[in-house]
Amino acid sequence: MREPAGNLPADVTSFVGRRREITLTKRLLAESRVVTLTGPGGVGKTRLAMRVAGNMRRSFRGKAWCVELEDIRDGSLVVDAVIEQLGIGGPSGGEDIDTVIEQLKSREMLLVLDNCEHVIEDVALLVDAVVRWCPGVRVLATSRQSLGVAGEATMVVPPLQVPDIEHLPPPESYEQFASVRLFIERAKAAVPGFEVTNDENAIALMRLCHHLDGNPLAIELAAVRLRSLSLQQLEERLAERYDLLTEGRRGAPARQQTLRALIDWSYELATTQDRITWARVSVFSGSFDLAAAEHVAGNGLSDADVLGAIHSLVDKSVLMREEEGSEVRFRLPHTLREYGQDKLVESGELATMRQRHCAWYSDLAGRFAAEWIGPDQVAWVNRLRSDQGNLRVALHTAAASPETAGVALQMCTDLWQYWGIRGLNGEARHWLDQALAIAPTEVPERVRALWISAWFALLQGDLDKVLPTAEQATVLATQRGEETEKAYLALVRGLAAFFLNDSPRAAGLAEDALSRFRKHDVLVGELFALFGLGLIKGLGGDHESGLELLSEGIRSSTELGELYWRSYSLWASAQVEARRGEPERAEAAAKEALRLQRELDNRLGMAFNIDTLAWIAQQQGRNDRAARLFGAASAVWDAVRAAPGFWARFAGDHDEHEAQTRSGLGDPDFQSAFDRGRQLSLADTIDFALEVKRHARPRTDDNVHPMPLTRRERQIAGLVAQGNTNKEIAENLVIAQRTVEGHVQNILTKLDFSSRAQIGGWVAAQKTSDTSDTISRQSRFP
Repeated sequence: MREPAGNLPADVTSFVGRRREITLTKRLLAESRVVTLTGPGGVGKTRLAMRVAGNMRRSFRGKAWCVELEDIRDGSLVVDAVIEQLGIGGPSGGEDIDTVIEQLKSREMLLVLDNCEHVIEDVALLVDAVVRWCPGVRVLATSRQSLGVAGEATMVVPPLQVPDIEHLPPPESYEQFASVRLFIERAKAAVPGFEVTNDENAIALMRLCHHLDGNPLAIELAAVRLRSLSLQQLEERLAERYDLLTEGRRGAPARQQTLRALIDWSYELATTQDRITWARVSVFSGSFDLAAAEHVAGNGLSDADVLGAIHSLVDKSVLMREEEGSEVRFRLPHTLREYGQDKLVESGELATMRQRHCAWYSDLAGRFAAEWIGPDQVAWVNRLRSDQGNLRVALHTAAASPETAGVALQMCTDLWQYWGIRGLNGEARHWLDQALAIAPTEVPERVRALWISAWFALLQGDLDKVLPTAEQATVLATQRGEETEKAYLALVRGLAAFFLNDSPRAAGLAEDALSRFRKHDVLVGELFALFGLGLIKGLGGDHESGLELLSEGIRSSTELGELYWRSYSLWASAQVEARRGEPERAEAAAKEALRLQRELDNRLGMAFNIDTLAWIAQQQGRNDRAARLFGAASAVWDAVRAAPGFWARFAGDHDEHEAQTRSGLGDPDFQSAFDRGRQLSLADTIDFALEVKRHARPRTDDNVHPMPLTRRERQIAGLVAQGNTNKEIAENLVIAQRTVEGHVQNILTKLDFSSRAQIGGWVAAQKTSDTSDTISRQSRFP
């Protein structure tokens, strides 16, 4: 599937300096297939890598992709992380490096692997294989140490240029140093209106940046201190603290001493509640929300205490605040997270906090399972996607000990439908296998975990594992008298038989499952069984019975506001309608199913549906459309690491329709249309499959730029242009002064300005432009 332009994150703050490092890194990438940027925490390895990758997009036909590994704690999940974040895949029964090689061997791209040091051996194995077998791929890695692979070039990322404290230049020349320019940028963000106003300030600023040793993270932490100290006070106190706090660490590199000293200072200046909260939230992976923080950090602290500490840590630039839609989340930078965990070890709280973290996300998974059948499925999928790193950490904690392995199994059984939607079949099997291997045999979750493991093996076409695993679970369920789990097992075994072309056995097992689910009032199982039995009967020749069962499932799920099983029942209906010669009815059902699957981002469901729409187009005599849909479907199959050939019953129909399409078009035209379909992005694939035409973009003059400011920002910019202070604007608009300060800083950043006077000039230019446009329109339309 065509990548639009990679997945590099957008810069949210200005990028200062590094021209030499950017040039050198580009040169190294031109000469070596693997380049690793090394250096201590906070020195800017990630920002440099992203800037280089963004600059080099054109050299790789726009394909520069980033895989973030910071949240991967288990090295065996590195390959899955690459597959997931790159949106690649292919037929595979597990986490096999060969899957990545197969998908990348003919591609030309720059692959950025960020934060590799904690899983370095697994990354090195992957990179070595990619370099050997994928000639068009170059790798740019960031790590605190080199990968150690053949042909690797390394570059130690130096700190930003700093003044020589013994030979300071004239005060007016302070901006020649990148560290000083960065400090000024961050100081303005912390204290809007900050300016270097005199020679004394300029000298203090240069001395300060010397003490910070050019470390960007250290500069971020120091700049926020200007809210309470002058430049001169900050420089004096930092020099004192540096001498004191590095007294016992003379063996460490100077820049590491500097950063540690500054973090120590930030920590010691914090209140007791702030310190405790900082340490405790370090157990989170990636971002987290306030409710999770209140639970994990609230061991002896009230919710109000934690909320106050969170606000304080954001204010001190220790915690980063992020907005995802209407939700606010928080993130600790990697180096500050490690520092916090060191403090947890010192206090003896690390194990306790990890267990509280695990308990919160185990409960989250349980709430997802309990509330899944209902109208909030899209919101739940988005919620779990945001917390995927934390779910992994919780599973790692739970699966580390036989005493807690039952919790890991419970989480796995709660999350199975989410993993299926995300196409994380290999990851699901990884956690299930790990927890099953160490959990005591008597844990109550074992039977359910076994049948879910069999289900994921079926989804991956690993039929050699499906039946033995299901048989093991059936024996155990019978011994324990677990009737609900016996129903699920009957259904999984029935679907396995169906995909092996044993329809009579499949129907008998699915009927038994549906009966058991109804007897025990298991709604999720009933919807699952209505889909499974309807598909089995409908494609087994009993069209009417199959469609009746599927219609019942569609009605029930529609009444509940449920999308997941409704979409699969609609897809199964399309299959049956196509089989009985009703292509128009089949097409309508398949398109509706695809719309629902797009809402859920259910890639496996999309693959089945797009393939089915190709069959229907062939039946309608629309062979060019059919060939393009076959090509588009093949890309989506690859993305979910599956293929029609995994399931014999589906594969036979697929091959027959594809052969007829090829025959109708001829080999050259079929291949051309197939390739065009395969090159579509996922969004364009869905639009093509649904036959949706995007509205053409309105034409604009080349010199007209879109408005960069929001409505509120334009309003505040107008008040700034009138000479109002932040306090006056806050009073005028009845909002907090801090909110105004944030808006003003956003305006300066978006417009690439450094002063309020520039905002005034921009507002005046906008008014002139608007007047000219009005006159121009009036002259054309009298």
